[in-house]
Amino acid sequence: MAAHPFLRRVVLKNYKSIAACDVHLRQLTFLVGPNGAGKSNFLDALRFVNDSLRTSLDHALRDRGGIHEVRRRSGGHPTHFGMRLEFTLRSGQTGHYAFRIGARSKGAYEVQQEECFLDTTEVDGSPQYFRTRGGEVETSAQIAPALVSDRLYLVNASGLPEFRPVYEAFSQMGFYNLNPASMRDLQQPDAGLLLSRDGSNLASVLAAMNAEQPELKHRIEEYLSKIVPGVRGVEARSIGPKETLEFKQTVAGSQDPWRFLAVNMSDGTLRALGVLVALFQSGNGSGPYVPLVGIEEPEVALHPAAAGVLFDSLLEASRRTQVVVTSHSPDLLDNQSLDTDAILAVTAPAGTTLIAPLDSAGRSALRERLYTAGELLRYNQLTPDPEVIQAHASHQLKLFQE
Repeated sequence: MAAHPFLRRVVLKNYKSIAACDVHLRQLTFLVGPNGAGKSNFLDALRFVNDSLRTSLDHALRDRGGIHEVRRRSGGHPTHFGMRLEFTLRSGQTGHYAFRIGARSKGAYEVQQEECFLDTTEVDGSPQYFRTRGGEVETSAQIAPALVSDRLYLVNASGLPEFRPVYEAFSQMGFYNLNPASMRDLQQPDAGLLLSRDGSNLASVLAAMNAEQPELKHRIEEYLSKIVPGVRGVEARSIGPKETLEFKQTVAGSQDPWRFLAVNMSDGTLRALGVLVALFQSGNGSGPYVPLVGIEEPEVALHPAAAGVLFDSLLEASRRTQVVVTSHSPDLLDNQSLDTDAILAVTAPAGTTLIAPLDSAGRSALRERLYTAGELLRYNQLTPDPEVIQAHASHQLKLFQE
């Protein structure tokens, strides 16, 4: 297992259905709960940071329907949302990044407050930081880039060497809701550095992986052959100016495997390949390091018998990158080696999402191996710790440094 996860702690306030959330993430974390509980909203909050840095804050909000669709709807009518992300960089340096975004009239918005703190005391004896509030910037840097109220300041600060690693880590996270139709279509070639959210550049990423780390591609093919019996390999293939995938599959009565293009493969096969490439792409020497991979329901369209193999691939991949998965599959969680602390239970009574570690009864049942997490899920006994939930409700969660 890797020495430390990239994101150690996530605090959310008023993000979509999440009123308040304060959780610690492991190197492999499962968000488990029924449909509509808000698991995807948690992952989307992390993706919001990624989108805001890679494109723009305006694009990230418009892609979600505007700020009025992002900030939580409730009787209290909160006019803002915010988050705090505590992290450990690959270098071992720790820090946090936080911001609060407020709504204005006619769908406008502003960054009310933003803060980045990086502990560099072991390097030069003082931390690196910036804080913005009320149109003013306070920073440890000798040069303070311009502040714009409708943009995240970290984008401008990324031009400074002290804050560049923070920007790169957040902007290189990968989040996936794979679409078999996009993976089945002929794809536009690209550099294959990072798998797109829907898998629409899967052929390019696989080709780059084969060129730089063929042993990693072989590992993906090994897992794929166990998930989809009969598949013996997969290659990227050019068809005119486009690319697609070509699978080698055993056919009864034939000595050599037959070749099938992606258009002839099932949704389950394409999704399984997309999940595996998303998980293992950090080992690809041609692309950027991906500090965190978030995948929504990787078990969709897979036979229940393949859940054990999928769990093994998640566990192996988490040794090189942090993995956060949403799931409501008892089959995926039917594993005695699953760490109790790796499960976050998600519920949504009265439409408000609650996220917390398991309650004491569930934790005891798993630690004493009386049940698996999958069995508890079948019995609807994976519930968040009420004491943690009460603590979130009884005090104001702090986003910014005192």
